[in-house]
Order: sequence, then C-alpha cells, then structure tokens
Amino acid sequence: MAGGMPIIVLNQNTKRESGRKVQLGNIEAGKTVADVIRTCLGPRSMLKMLMDPMGGIVMTNDGNAILRELNVKHPAAKSMIEVARTQDEETGDGTKSVIILAGEVLSVAEQFIHQQMHPTIIIAAYRQALEDIISDLKNKIATPVDVSNREEMIKIIKSCLGTKFISKWMDLACAIALDATATVAIEENNKREIDIKRYAKVEKIPGGLLEDSKVLKGVMINKDVTHPKMRRRIENPRILLLDCNMEYKKGESVTNIEITQEADFSKILKLEEEYIEKICNEVIALRPDLVITEKGVSDLAQHYLVKANISVLRRVRKSDNNRIARACGATIANRTDELKEEDIGTQCGLFEIQKIGDDEKLMVTDAPLKSMSNALHITSCKLAALIIVIGAAWPCLGIRGAVAALNDRAKSITGIHQWPYRAISRALEIIPRTLIQNCGANPIRTLTAIRAKHALANNTTWGIDGTTGQIVDMKSFGVWEPLSVKQQVYKTAIETAILLLRIDDIVSGVKKQDALNAPSSGPQEAPQASEGPEP
Repeated sequence: MAGGMPIIVLNQNTKRESGRKVQLGNIEAGKTVADVIRTCLGPRSMLKMLMDPMGGIVMTNDGNAILRELNVKHPAAKSMIEVARTQDEETGDGTKSVIILAGEVLSVAEQFIHQQMHPTIIIAAYRQALEDIISDLKNKIATPVDVSNREEMIKIIKSCLGTKFISKWMDLACAIALDATATVAIEENNKREIDIKRYAKVEKIPGGLLEDSKVLKGVMINKDVTHPKMRRRIENPRILLLDCNMEYKKGESVTNIEITQEADFSKILKLEEEYIEKICNEVIALRPDLVITEKGVSDLAQHYLVKANISVLRRVRKSDNNRIARACGATIANRTDELKEEDIGTQCGLFEIQKIGDDEKLMVTDAPLKSMSNALHITSCKLAALIIVIGAAWPCLGIRGAVAALNDRAKSITGIHQWPYRAISRALEIIPRTLIQNCGANPIRTLTAIRAKHALANNTTWGIDGTTGQIVDMKSFGVWEPLSVKQQVYKTAIETAILLLRIDDIVSGVKKQDALNAPSSGPQEAPQASEGPEP
C-alpha cells in the first residue's frame, strides 16, 4: 500500500494463486489424471471409450493414447500428460505405471503439506529414496539375460505385449520384433547401438492377412524404376546413391536468354545435352547397376543410363536414402564429378521390385537392415531393443524387496526426513494394489499374503498374477520387464512429483473472449482464468 492506494503489478487479464492452495491443487490434479487410467493397468485392464470433437470413437487401454485424447486445463494435469508422452518416446512402455505412481507419490505428500512441512524437506527425502531405489534395482533385483537365447527373449517380449490388442498374434509379433531389432543392432567399440527410430520401419500394406506379415532383411520403399526397359531384378548389385540432379542445371534466380537466330537456340539445346551426357558418363564410368537419387532425372539422362544397362530411381526421400546407404555400405554423393569407387555400395544381395497389393514396392534385401511389413505396434520393437541393449530384466513385482529395504533405511534416518522417505515405500505398493483390484481380488488380503512371502528368505521374486490375482513366483511364471523401463518409470514418476511440489505460484492468463465478456456480467465481477488450479 502506498498512500492508501493499491499497487497493481499484474495485468488485469491474469489470475494469480499462490501458497498451499497451489500445492494442494497440483496434488489433486495429479491424482485425478492417475485415477483416469488406473483401471487400464494389467492384463485384466478395462477399456476407455473416447470421443473426439469430430465424433470419432476410440476404444483403447493404451495409456499414452488415452492421455493424448484428454483435453485438460489445469497446468499440473498437462505436465502429467507430457510425462506419459516422454515415457512412451523414451522406452515405449510404462506410460500407465508412471502416471499411476506419480499420482500416488503426490498423494502421500498431501498429508505432509497439511502438517505444515516445508516442500524442500519432502523433496530431499524423495530424492534420497529415488537414489536408493535405482541402486537396489541395479544391484539386487536385476537379472542378466542371455540375448542369444531366442526362447528366453521371446518369453520376455511376450510379457511386455500381454495387455496389447495384438496379444492374439503374440508369437508372430514377438518373433518379428526380436528379429527386426536384433538385426539393426550394431556393435562398435564393445558398445551395442540400436536406433530403431531411424533404421527399423513398420510398413503397412492394405490387404492380405496379418499372418502374412514378415521381416524383410533389407529396405523397402514405394518406388519404381523410371524407364520400362530398366532391370527390375538385379543380384549382387553395385549401388550408387546421389543427392544431386541428373538434369540440366537451372538458374538460381530468374534467368532471361535473348535469342535472335535459330542457331542460338540449337546451341543452347546442344549445351544442355552435352552437360547431361557429361554427368551420365561420370556415373557410367563407375559401372553401377543401380542409381538412386533424391532429386530428378531427365528423359535424356534416362536414355543414356538405359543404354548402359543401369536402373534408376528418382526423388527418393532422404531418410530412405540414408537407410539404403547403411544397408549396402554406400556413400551418398553430392556431385557426380567427385565420385569415387569407394562410394559404390556392394553389400546388397538382391535388388527387386515386386507388386504387393496395389503398389509397386522396391526391395533392397540381404543387407544389415530389416523393415517390418505389417501393422505391428511399434512398442514391441522398442521393448525388444531395450532388452537387447540393457541385457537385464527384473520380475514385475520384485520391487517389493526394495520396499522392505526402504523401510529399514528409514529407521536409520534422523529427523522429520524419515517420514516422507517412508511414504515412498507406501507409494510403491500402488502398482501391485492396482493389479489386484483390476482382476477382482481382495487387495488387503493379497498384499498381506505377499508381504508375508517376502519376509521369508529367497522369496523376493514372488508377485501378483495379473490375470487371476493369485500369488505366484514371477521368475518361474515368466513375467519380466526391461530394467531400463522400470528405472525410467521410477525416475520420471518421482521427479515429476518433485517438480509439481516445488510450484508455489501460478499466474494464468484469461482468454481474450472471456476478458471481453467479463464486464457484461457486472462491474464487480473479476475475470475468470481459463487455466489454473481449481479453487
């Protein structure tokens, strides 16, 4: 106050909320988003029916798909949805688990906020608990996997795909995912690299049966040769990849040529023909069987190349050109006058153009790449990749042993930090509790029984059968998950909760339409915020 007059700092079209009200609002928003998809966890999960603004209906139990269709206004709820999207992009699985766990971690923090505990104390305890959980995952729970054992790998992938719609074709999907992902893996300097986003592609072709799906050992693109007399099948081809035009070079700006005699026009045409003949001779000198370019190829260039018995593909996408380069060992050239013998790719076993459905499909096969020709959910491919990279997995509910370890460590922590630390161990039980609830079993009785099991020696691998709700040995039951997925779930969930707990002020703007309509409702009424926590 200055002279009894209020000082207005913020714009009148904004709404500000601060303090405990914001923190409790963020917690409530996180819990609400988690409750939306809680029933979608596990093999007995329920489906959600979503209707978009255009009237389309989607029925799915995929966490990322459900959250993507939700239209929320609260900024904390939007952050939770972004977390699920990040989890899906990074690991391909665990989107529902990370949201449910993040909501529970926020929920157990609510009582400490009501007890006037400072958020910094809660956050410090959460960070310490996260470090201990990750350490226990790596050192006590993770089990090495022999990636060369195909049967064991198939079992692991099956447990990851059990709740997807594709579970009806489980054996086919798992075999395709494993074969495709294992092939794009490259080992350099004792380090395995798998880039499935760039080098593993799901090609969907209408028609046929799902059982017709297969892994193609190579690259497949929707292209045909430019001339009908060019070869459509070549064994052990020499492949040349270009990123330049094989036609007369056009001016970079508006080019005007004044012709006064007929001989001048003939001279211009001759110059164009000589230029095209020159670049074609530079290509022919390397004796390639197949030329693939990202740019255009003129009719005259096609004529010279057909005479040299060379097949040509034009206007190929750069991403496809990069895949072919990696598959056949070729180097993409930008100029024909700089071509060398080392630029030719010779690692391809077969070049062939086949008619599949209504489209002509070009296939470069018997190469280090594979392309999956089916509508397989890409998640399976990601999971297979992660299993191979990490080489370790852990039982679905084996973290229960870490829960007991957290409780033991909490006793050694002095001060009020031990209470938020102990709360994390309670929050971790939300995943098994949700699995039990979704299959119709008694959560209290089942959780008590599994705690008693874990209290005995060498029983840390016992967990919940998500289909029946019975207690089974996860190791013998064959339920495994990639270590990296579970690490990412716990990191993302707890760090998201920490992020939302650190927020103590929200300033939200009012939509322009709301701001214009506000005076008509009365001079005393304040403008309503379009975004922000519910009061």
